[in-house]
Order: sequence, then structure tokens, then C-alpha cells
Amino acid sequence: MPLIALTGGIASGKSTVAARLQALGAVVVDADALARVAVEPGSPGLEAVAREFGPEILAADGSLDRARLGAVVFADSTARQRLNAIVHPEVGRLSHELFTAAFAADPGAVVVYDVPLLAEARGRAEFDAVVVVHAPADERIRRMVELRGMSRDDAERRVAAQATDAERLAMADHVVDSSRTLGETLSAVDELWPELVATARR
Repeated sequence: MPLIALTGGIASGKSTVAARLQALGAVVVDADALARVAVEPGSPGLEAVAREFGPEILAADGSLDRARLGAVVFADSTARQRLNAIVHPEVGRLSHELFTAAFAADPGAVVVYDVPLLAEARGRAEFDAVVVVHAPADERIRRMVELRGMSRDDAERRVAAQATDAERLAMADHVVDSSRTLGETLSAVDELWPELVATARR
């Protein structure tokens, strides 16, 4: 079952690239969406997170208070590792279920796994090709501050919590430069698409 991994740092434009690939015909599996499923109210994942970090990371309705948990894990690499040890295995299980379903429905599908933490957690071994959406860290920090309203300190902490640009680029079979205009980025995805189709058909 050929799989394409799509990764990139926070605010790199990866979601824009994923949406374009889906529009071109890819089956996109979103790791972030699965991470939310893994800690839904009543799930074993959320129970494990609450045991590990305390009931204060729960909102009044019993759901995960993401802002409060984020404040903890983005400031403490050890806490982040503890969270990842709970969530990543469940995301892995859920993703493989979706990969299997996609290929059962269409053996020739181009299945793209949209996974921000490929370098940090998943690794590239199971994927036939890796696409990295790349914009320099300074540009991504600017986007978070200007477009998302984050403080510069918060933006810098979130970038520092992820793999470096060099670590991501070292995994890449293909790089989409997202530091250019939106139109140029989308054109680059359109040009890449036939190569991904060829990878999936091998």
C-alpha cells in the first residue's frame, strides 16, 4: 500500500497544500484530526491524559482544555514527551485503519498522510515518499504573530518545540516552497501531483 507523507512546520502552509492535493484527487488522512479523536470525551486517551496531567486540563464539560494543556507542553519538553507517549500510539492505530479502508475502496488511490510531527514521532520508514512544505522559521513566526495573533514569544516557543527545518528537509523526497505567493505555492503542488500519482501507481 503506497503512502505519501505530507509534513511541515507550524504555519508553513501545509494545510493549504493538503487541501490542494485533496482537490486534485488525493485521499488525505489528517493526523491532527485523529489526535483530536484520540482525546475525545470518554475516550481512553483523554482519561490517560487527565491522569498524567491532572484534572485541571479538563474543561467544565469534561472535554480537553487544549489551551491549558498547550501552555504546559509547549513550555516543557518532558511534558510534551509524556503527552506524545499517550497520543501518538492511538493516532498510529487510527491512521492505519483509515489507510486500509482507503486502499480497500480504491487500490490505486493516492493516499496522503498530513502529519505535522513526522520528523519528531512517526519517521519516514513506512512511507513511499515524503513531501515537505517549507518556509523558513522566521517567516513562520511572522505568520503566527501577524495572522494568528500570537505573541512573538509564544510563536517562537512553538517553532522551537518542533523539529528544525534541516531535520524536516533531510527527510524530503519533494519540497514545496511555501514562502512564495499563494498562487506560486499552489502551482508547485499542481506540478508535483503527477509525480505523486506515479509513486502511488508503482
